[in-house]
Amino acid sequence: MALDGALLSCLREELTARLPDARVDKIHQPSREELIVSLRHRGGTEKLYLSARANSPRVHFTDITLENPASPPMFCMLLRKRLTGGRLTEIRQEGLERALYFTFECLNELGDRVLLTLAVEIMGRHSNIILIDQEGLVVDAIKRVDVEMSSVRPVLPGLRYSPPPAAAGRLDLSRSEPEGFLPALSRGKNEPLSKALLSTAHGLSPLICREASHYACRGRDTAAHELGEEEKDRLLFFLRRIRAAILTGEKRVPYFLYRSDGTPLDFSFVPIAQYGLSAVGREMESFSALLDAFYAQRDAAERSRQRAHDMLRVLTNASDRLTRKIAHQREELTRSGDRDKWRIWGDLINANLAAIPHGAASAELVDYYDPGCRTVTVPLDPALSAARNAQKYYKEYRKAQNAEKILQEQIEKGEQELEYIDTVFDALSRASTLRELNELREELVEGGYLRRQASKQKPPKPLGPMEFLSEDGFRILVGRNNVQNDRLTLKTARGSDIWFHTKNIPGSHVIVLTEGRTPPERTLEQAAILAALHSRAADSRQVPVDYTEVRHVRKPAGARPGMVIYDTNRTAYVTPDRLLAQRLRKEI
Repeated sequence: MALDGALLSCLREELTARLPDARVDKIHQPSREELIVSLRHRGGTEKLYLSARANSPRVHFTDITLENPASPPMFCMLLRKRLTGGRLTEIRQEGLERALYFTFECLNELGDRVLLTLAVEIMGRHSNIILIDQEGLVVDAIKRVDVEMSSVRPVLPGLRYSPPPAAAGRLDLSRSEPEGFLPALSRGKNEPLSKALLSTAHGLSPLICREASHYACRGRDTAAHELGEEEKDRLLFFLRRIRAAILTGEKRVPYFLYRSDGTPLDFSFVPIAQYGLSAVGREMESFSALLDAFYAQRDAAERSRQRAHDMLRVLTNASDRLTRKIAHQREELTRSGDRDKWRIWGDLINANLAAIPHGAASAELVDYYDPGCRTVTVPLDPALSAARNAQKYYKEYRKAQNAEKILQEQIEKGEQELEYIDTVFDALSRASTLRELNELREELVEGGYLRRQASKQKPPKPLGPMEFLSEDGFRILVGRNNVQNDRLTLKTARGSDIWFHTKNIPGSHVIVLTEGRTPPERTLEQAAILAALHSRAADSRQVPVDYTEVRHVRKPAGARPGMVIYDTNRTAYVTPDRLLAQRLRKEI
């Protein structure tokens, strides 16, 4: 659902109530279109999250910790310079427009007090965060819009700020009485009430318009011009309730809707009944908590996708190139398998040197290698003597013989590299934090797939493995990437510890630390489940997982990170269980 003007109005009141005389403490920009502004007030500190992302623009308090880039972007540095220490004086919204204006009283370079406004526009792909000075001029924006992008409303430093254009002819429920909606609806085209209301009302989302139709028409979506008196009365009652929720807070509630499988479905500022038994509603403690919970999972995945994009592209190109190279090498290997004919032709020419005239383009020779002694036509180079033609065929034979050995080695190396790239693909798909992505990037740099980025900052300490505690009290360590898998298996683990890995499936190394004890079957099963969950087979059933003592695991000379061989193993078949992993996860 989009964050509509009505819910934004509820959010504005929540933000205003929790930020009395707040001052800007810190500003961070986790990604290109996100800001975190820390605000101090008498009651403590609040983190204000601002997003101009096309698929999830919003503004609210957040408790989620986001990782910041090593160097702050230019817009972030500008905001720090102009807003740090500034006092929040007002949060304004024009009617039910999808824009909030945060006004700050700040000091400029000369020590004079100035008013700066941070406009947060919540408008889908046109969303933006704009800093405006007290003269109404744009200082800068998180997304600059030049004349080529929009000739109607460019957003560039130095230009006068103009608010988003208002929707002409639409009624604002915060400024209009519900009775005024009926004539506008009756003049509409022959369309369902929900659509007619959406095109008539300003600041109401499709969800609220559908809910109004559901309530007024008792579950049907009757055409707007066919409403009866009872349906009109019910519609007016619903609109009055929405208006009261917006203006006075009466029966206003942060309402979170889940699908039957537990995934987020929708949210609103009033209870929603249109989904019936197909959705479950839950009241949240605040609108900020509502939006935090709704967007948390999707935003984390989106941030990871953005940061992993270049690595994904490099890995895809490398995989495609290797696949083509191996296919070409296999074709050459097939051709080299027919090399015996060149040796035979050389032998036949040498046996008939006197019978082959100089300058001949071919020779009809008896093949004494054939039991039937049939005649074969041997092609010749007219510029060479018969003896030189024989030497040429012997050379082709030796070349093909050597090529077969080299090609077999190259194909084997190529297949091993493809297998390695597959493991990096898997680790990349499971990476959820910036540090995990950075360690994968470093692995690709060391492997020669990416160039090292110049940085004056000291590299952070390597991440430790994920840690779990089995229900029998045994520590279970899970590697996050190939380099960590090597470190975990070959350095951290002892010979008597138990090593787990999915059979012929890319995944993490998993270690059960025995500490001189014998782990029971339940611990071994739980470790196998964790190995299956942290692999490409995380969504499969009956996943084969090999396990053995660490003493039986070794790394071949020259093998790539994460690649090991093992023996004396057993295989367990388990089904990944995310709930079990959450229960066993040990926060470090």
